[in-house]
Amino acid sequence: MRAYLARVDAVLIQAVIAAALSFAHLHDLASAAGQSGWKAWAYPVSVDLLLVAAWRRLRSGRDKGAGWCWFVIALAASLGANVSTAGLLDLHAVPAWLRVLVAGWPALAFLGGTLLAHGTEETEPSASVSPEPEGAQPAEQTPEPGPEPTADPAELEPAEAAPTTPASAPSAPAVPAALVTHARKIADAHQARTGSPIDTTTLRARLGVAPQLAEQIAAHLT
Repeated sequence: MRAYLARVDAVLIQAVIAAALSFAHLHDLASAAGQSGWKAWAYPVSVDLLLVAAWRRLRSGRDKGAGWCWFVIALAASLGANVSTAGLLDLHAVPAWLRVLVAGWPALAFLGGTLLAHGTEETEPSASVSPEPEGAQPAEQTPEPGPEPTADPAELEPAEAAPTTPASAPSAPAVPAALVTHARKIADAHQARTGSPIDTTTLRARLGVAPQLAEQIAAHLT
């Protein structure tokens, strides 16, 4: 436990030192490029926040292309400022192109932060249901039971005659749960758009199923 705390403390100290040095380099470069006062201090904060936002997008696992794009842009701004203040650039005579880059950075950072914060959410994939061809039976139909052979009434004694029970009607084929879920989403979207429940004909056209199956699905939705 003590070794783990020592390792964590070393990492935190190193991170604080590196962040302070990078912050100071960005401030010095912004100040040399004509951004004085509080504006020079805001530039390091803007670069670091864009780095954090891009890293969070990469960690979330969605839209990694935008995350990598803005992460590279923010890293180039931070690394460029650190290298520029290492004596390779005369801070008393900053070139015009660098002044233009520094002055245009707020708009670029605002665009990147907005896109990263309000990116499109991934929608959950809906249940894929392959439409059945017209005229095809959705499930195997139970054959109609034929008439049961009856004995001659003359051969049966009155005491042996038993009341006959009507044959049970064949059970309807079961509707897949994924198909019912998909139909419920279509019905909810139709009611939200039109204000009225979806009818069986429209539901059948949207699902591409046989009329009998569409009626059974509509019964599940009620």
